[in-house]
Amino acid sequence: MEERRSFGARRGFSGRSGFPPKPVEIGKEYEVDVQETSRRGEGIARIQGLVTFIPNTKPGDHVKIRITRISRRFAEAEVVKKREAEKEEE
Repeated sequence: MEERRSFGARRGFSGRSGFPPKPVEIGKEYEVDVQETSRRGEGIARIQGLVTFIPNTKPGDHVKIRITRISRRFAEAEVVKKREAEKEEE
C-alpha cells in the first residue's frame, strides 16, 4: 500500500494563513495620525497594529483615509481628507 503525505497538514496548516484577521477592510474609511515615513517616502500609520502606507503624507498629519489594498503584513490607503500638522508660530 502506498503512503500519501498531506503537505498542508504536516505543519498544522488548516487552509488558513498564519496571520490573524485584518482590522481593516478594502473601501472602508479611517481617521489616522501619520507616525513615520517609509523608505519610499510614504507616510506610515498603524490601525490596531497593522502598518498602513499612505502616499503624500508626512509624520504629524491627521488624515482620513480609504483602504485600497490589504496584504499579509500591511495595508495601503489613499487620502480622502487631509488636515496638516499644526504649524509652529515664528
